[in-house]
Amino acid sequence: MGTLIALEGLDGAGKRTLVDKLVSELTSAGVRVAVRTFPRYGASIHADLAAEALKGAHGDLAGSVNAMAVLFALDRGGAVAELTELLERHDIVLLDRYVASNAAYGAARLRQGPDGEFVEWVRELEFERLGLPRPALQMLLDVPVELARARALAREASDSTRELDAYERDSDLQTRTGAVYRGLAQQEWVSSWKRIDPDVDPAALAADLAQWI
Repeated sequence: MGTLIALEGLDGAGKRTLVDKLVSELTSAGVRVAVRTFPRYGASIHADLAAEALKGAHGDLAGSVNAMAVLFALDRGGAVAELTELLERHDIVLLDRYVASNAAYGAARLRQGPDGEFVEWVRELEFERLGLPRPALQMLLDVPVELARARALAREASDSTRELDAYERDSDLQTRTGAVYRGLAQQEWVSSWKRIDPDVDPAALAADLAQWI
């Protein structure tokens, strides 16, 4: 059975870039690695409904923190069988965002901390009721909010089809979310955590991840 590892961080933190570099390093070392990204936009009706709501569709849906969290949770719940299969066939399954993103963003919207009732509600919903596999390791790519926002804006400017959603445009929300993420990492919510600096060496990090096999 393979090892499930999740990479977390703010919008624009550089998760996708780091994932690509880690896959290259791990594959070169002979590690069988699979990657999945959440939310599964374009592949999950729940993820697509959430994305549309964050851009103003579906009435007042985006105004409900719990309703949005349920959509994101159901998106992941629909991937349980696939994740299980991937873990059976690979040494590492690397996820670009997972359950902690739901906990961090929802708690931040409600102005709760990492030990608040919303975080516990997400844990029970996703891991207990939906049966999502627990990660062995969660990594927080901990970048300054200003840097993450600049990257997100640059990405939007370079891609005419890319539009920042309500979460990405709210810098105060991003700041609060970063604080919740750091709290989750500090208390090792659900599993072991590793905080990563923006200038992390992908080769060294990949070597560290290989030890989790």
